[in-house]
Amino acid sequence: MNKNLIQSRFEKHLKDYDKNAKIQKLMAEKLINYCSRKKYKNVLEIGCGTGFLTREAVKHLEYENYVAIDIVAQCEPYIKKFDNKICFVAEDMEKYSVDATCPFKPDLIISNASLQWCSDFEGVVNKLRRMLSKGGELIFTTFGKEHFREIFYIMGTGLNYYSEAELKKMFTEAEICSQEVHIMSFKTPKDVLRHLKLTGVNGIESKTWTRGDLKDFENAYQNLCVKIPTLTYNPVYIKIKNKTIG
Repeated sequence: MNKNLIQSRFEKHLKDYDKNAKIQKLMAEKLINYCSRKKYKNVLEIGCGTGFLTREAVKHLEYENYVAIDIVAQCEPYIKKFDNKICFVAEDMEKYSVDATCPFKPDLIISNASLQWCSDFEGVVNKLRRMLSKGGELIFTTFGKEHFREIFYIMGTGLNYYSEAELKKMFTEAEICSQEVHIMSFKTPKDVLRHLKLTGVNGIESKTWTRGDLKDFENAYQNLCVKIPTLTYNPVYIKIKNKTIG
């Protein structure tokens, strides 16, 4: 996985993200409802982006300290507008450690539509769980097997997505709170590509497309989606409570 490419793609389209990432916004609004309480001492948000989840946290939670990290440094002004006291850290979530910025152990770690970008998804989730204070909560969204199924069927590429059974096997203490399928419709296959571009999620595809590549993609999409081009989102909501580590 090319982290530099991922960073560059998200950075380039930050100004377009809020308008186009409609499913991610819905996910943030739902995720915050899985918090067990309304007041936390120390909150850590992973992969904050332009602040869909930050906005919900500031609106619905009370906290003393809030740290938000993202690999894209240009996200900081988006986050600060919700609460100027939030500590923003420009860092790769796979390299981040709490001690690097703040001396506290978070009692809430939240992340929306970000952890799937980790090279070691299982390892990062377990690392985050170990960061929690005793009784703390890790609540995050990722995506299931049906996510972007059209792109995978046509191109054979995509991130690693896991079934509910696989997630439960990885994280035995996890609660799979819910799972959804949202199907977006577009006028043309080109509009699907534009949507992927403007939400930054084309970060794993590094090649330059030729006219022939685009035509092949359009033909394949029209054969797959006969009536109208669609794109499937498959959000999964997960909660892990730290019962064993103080």
